[in-house]
This record gives sequence, C-alpha cells and structure tokens, in this order.
Amino acid sequence: MADIRNGRPYRRLVAAQKALGLPCWICGHNIPTAVDGRRHPLAFTLDHLVPLSRGGSLLDPANARSAHRRCNSARGNRTTVQPRTAPQRASRRW
Repeated sequence: MADIRNGRPYRRLVAAQKALGLPCWICGHNIPTAVDGRRHPLAFTLDHLVPLSRGGSLLDPANARSAHRRCNSARGNRTTVQPRTAPQRASRRW
C-alpha cells in the first residue's frame, strides 16, 4: 500500500502552505526559501497542529502549519508548543 504522504493531495497541500510564505509557527522566525534540501534544519516542513498520531487530519488545511524541520522534529507529537526562551538559571548558587 502506498503512503498517502506521497500522493497528489498531500503534495498539493504542502505546495499551497509553502506558497503562503508564512514564518515558522513554532519559533516565529522566517523560513528561508533559498535553503535547498529536505534534511537542512531550517528547511520548510508541513507540521500539523493536531499531530497525526493524536487523530489529526493529514489533508485538512486547517490542521496544516509551516515549520522549520528542526522545530517540527523538536515538537514531536506534543499538542502544545514550548516557547523558545533563554535557559533558566538555577534557583540558588552551588
């Protein structure tokens, strides 16, 4: 059985989302268009607001978000986004 992510409807959704030119919905930074290659950490990926493993729809445009590959990978299948902030300091001196 063929993977639906290789199908025309999915590729069409990816192309439509990429054409919007939106920043990464996780970190808020722009996704460079000059980055070529699927494995580059700053490359565009299609992320799903509700992860597929949690019942999210693969082809629903309302569930599609633009993301950097590294942000998408770091988020995993969590339903919340951890804001990227400065590292927390220890509560007391050691």
